[in-house]
Amino acid sequence: MGATAEQYLRQLDTGRRPDLPETTAGTLRLDVRDDGSTDHWYLTVADQQVQVARSADDADLVVSADRRVFDRMVNGQLHPGAALLRNDLALHGDMRLLMLLRRIFGGPSGARHPRELGRAALAARPSDRSAAGAQASDRRPVHAWEGRS
Repeated sequence: MGATAEQYLRQLDTGRRPDLPETTAGTLRLDVRDDGSTDHWYLTVADQQVQVARSADDADLVVSADRRVFDRMVNGQLHPGAALLRNDLALHGDMRLLMLLRRIFGGPSGARHPRELGRAALAARPSDRSAAGAQASDRRPVHAWEGRS
């Protein structure tokens, strides 16, 4: 398994994060439960930057879950929305900020953005459109009522 939520939050870069929307700002408190105790992490998001502190102050959104749930989200193994639907997370406050966690925590290792995949697929296509069109017209769909030979 990869990093734990605590390791990830301790080393989280406070520099500019272009993956965060420029207009989004708010505070999140992550209540990480483990063995009868709760660790509080306070994230302030503004101007595409994330500041992390250890605090139990009130926040725009409070997210509570077991440590293993946060660990899975940090490693891209669990989407925050899926965790919410499974009742693995408890929320209090502005739910719109929940999707920021996905951008802050990132995705699975080796994952690529769908636009990157689309650009790579377009780049791999033949440049001669007429040849590509001729190949496509040579293939005729086989319908269920037509026998296959």
